[in-house]
Amino acid sequence: MIGPGAIAGIALVELGMVLTPGPNMIYLVSRSIAQGRRAGLVSLAGVALGFLVYLFAVSAGIATVFALVPEIYLAIKLAGAGYLLWLAWKAVRPGGRSAFAAQELTHDGPRKLFLMGFLTCLLNPKVAILYISLLPQFVDPERGHVGLQGLLLGLTQIAVGVAGNAFFIVTAGSVAGFFGRRPLWQRLHRYVMGTALAGFAVRIATERTGAVAALR
Repeated sequence: MIGPGAIAGIALVELGMVLTPGPNMIYLVSRSIAQGRRAGLVSLAGVALGFLVYLFAVSAGIATVFALVPEIYLAIKLAGAGYLLWLAWKAVRPGGRSAFAAQELTHDGPRKLFLMGFLTCLLNPKVAILYISLLPQFVDPERGHVGLQGLLLGLTQIAVGVAGNAFFIVTAGSVAGFFGRRPLWQRLHRYVMGTALAGFAVRIATERTGAVAALR
């Protein structure tokens, strides 16, 4: 029903997005460094639920709504781009910090950690763009049930995304220690992260409404 090329394609797209700094990575890494791996993994469970919400929303036809009312999609896109630019400025501004820099955070309970992970994922424009614009491009109507194809592709993306973020959570402490001993590397990471976020924001803001085009 679904070709291995489509599965490999969405897996590679998600891997690239995981490796590109964004709200999910920044939150999970900072929480893991401040409160430990367990806190990071609880937060990651909330992120995974956010992925599932997007997946089922797309399966329910939210992309069709954006196709019928493209102004809604444009507003979400621009808001997401603005959020990424704000994160980019926080990274590169004087006195900014790397996502892997140790910092003092209030210790939150499991419920709040899960909820914050969930909300961070829902408000992450990278995830919205992935589900609304990119995932439908790997669906081939000639291969059978479109909804089931989308579900399998979405589950593939979730598996890759959770595994990739779990890796960052587990290694966050070691990376933070590395940057703590090497301020120059920490500064370089901040600029790379800020540049990547700004580049992605510009790409989102200037990209044509792919979700609309994909449905026409």
